[in-house]
Parts: sequence; C-alpha cells; structure tokens
Amino acid sequence: TESKYRHGGNLKTRSTDLESAVTGSSLTTVLPASTTVMKSIILSSESRKELAKQAKVTKEERRAQIDGRHRYLISRLADGIDLSEQQVEETIISDDKFQLIEEFFAPSGHKKLLFFYQDVLQQKLNASSRSDGSTNSLPQKKLFITMGSTEDFTGTCAFFLRTSDEVITTSNVSQEVNFGMFDCTNGNILQGLEFFLSQIMIPALKSQQNWGAVKEGLKNRQIQEFLYSVDKFVGTLSSSRQNIEDKIQLTKVDIDIYVRNLQNPTDYITAG
Repeated sequence: TESKYRHGGNLKTRSTDLESAVTGSSLTTVLPASTTVMKSIILSSESRKELAKQAKVTKEERRAQIDGRHRYLISRLADGIDLSEQQVEETIISDDKFQLIEEFFAPSGHKKLLFFYQDVLQQKLNASSRSDGSTNSLPQKKLFITMGSTEDFTGTCAFFLRTSDEVITTSNVSQEVNFGMFDCTNGNILQGLEFFLSQIMIPALKSQQNWGAVKEGLKNRQIQEFLYSVDKFVGTLSSSRQNIEDKIQLTKVDIDIYVRNLQNPTDYITAG
C-alpha cells in the first residue's frame, strides 16, 4: 500500500510538471517574437482608437458649452495671433486645461487666463519603422492654455485679465475682461516685456483720461508719481537687458606656459 501511494504521488508530480510545462511560462518562450510584438501593436492600436473616441466625445461636449464669453476670447486670440476663429476654437476645446476658462469666468475666479503660441515638439509616427511604434519629435507652432509656470516661454503670450470679482457673463465680458499680448520670440523675455511696457502700456496710461475716483486725472500728484515709477522701471529693465546682451567675455588663457618651469619660490614670485 505504501509503495502504491508513493507511486501515485510520483505520477501526480509528473502530471503537474507536464501541465506546468504546457500551460506555464515555458510555453511563452517558444512563441515567435513576432507574435508578441504583433499582439502589442494590436492592443496599442485598439487603445489609441478608444482614446480618440473619448477625446471626440469630450470635444463635442465642450463645443456645446461655448457661448458669447468664449466667442469673445476666441475672436481676440484669432485677431492677435493671426489664426482663424475655427482654428482657435478647435485648439481650445481640445486642450486638457479647458477647465481653466470656466474657472476664469466664475465669480471671484482666476484673475488671469494665459495662452502660449510657440514651437512645441509634436510626436509623429515614423512610417519607416511603424512596426515598433517609434516616433519622431518635430517642432510645430501650437496655441495652448497654460498656468504660465509649467512650460518654458519661447514664443508669444496672449493673456486675459479680470478687472473685478463679478461673474463673467455674455453681457459684461467685453467690459470686465482685458486682452493683451507680448512677444518673447527665442525666449527673450526681457526684450518682450520692455517693448510691451514702453510701446503699449505707458502710452496707453499717459493718454488715459478717466482715472476713476481721481478727478484731477493726469494732474494728480499720485498719478504722476506712478507714471514716473513705471518709466523708471522700464529704464532699469532696458539697462539690465543691454548688460546681459553686452556681457564681458574673458579671454581664455593657457596658464600651462606660465607654470611649466616653476621650480622654486623665486620663480613663483617672478611669475606673480
């Protein structure tokens, strides 16, 4: 009986080993590599189709939300960046930060809404190596919503600023929201800011007739001091930019010829 039990146990072990050999990981090792790659490509293709389907649904939901407030933003951006309103609309409803627009419109919402228009790296499928899913990164102009602190700024910034904490509606958007732009092509932020202040903001301020509760307008001493401080800031900005552009470059010197023959303290003093 004991002998039969052991024999049965051995048969069970062999059967389990055989099953493991057939259904376990050892089977994977004998599959052709192309089969695994093809399965991965098929799954990747299905995933992309599903993501594209979800993105299309999201875009149409956002398109249905667009009203006069969005149209105001779209028209300002189209005029400033030289894109069609349709292009701007498609860009906005496809942006993963679309919700920032709604938060900008809300009561006591964000005080600013920023857009960058600049070269970004776009991932494109490499047709010559489609089977392994490799991609090429190509620079391409793109308009996108930004917080202003997560991406490098190398192009044009278009911004909207709120003037109060009131909810932004279709009837007050043109009064409550100001639009502006400044160009920092090639990342030259100082030059872009200097141009924006000196050529746009300061002339606009100096021609401003209505200063709210200040009845004297430009004749008011505080207004004059404010304009003087802005002028002074722009002057400092200009000086800083010029100092950076005309920075001193020290000539590289090969000191080896000076230290090669130093043998004693007198040589060091002479070299000094």
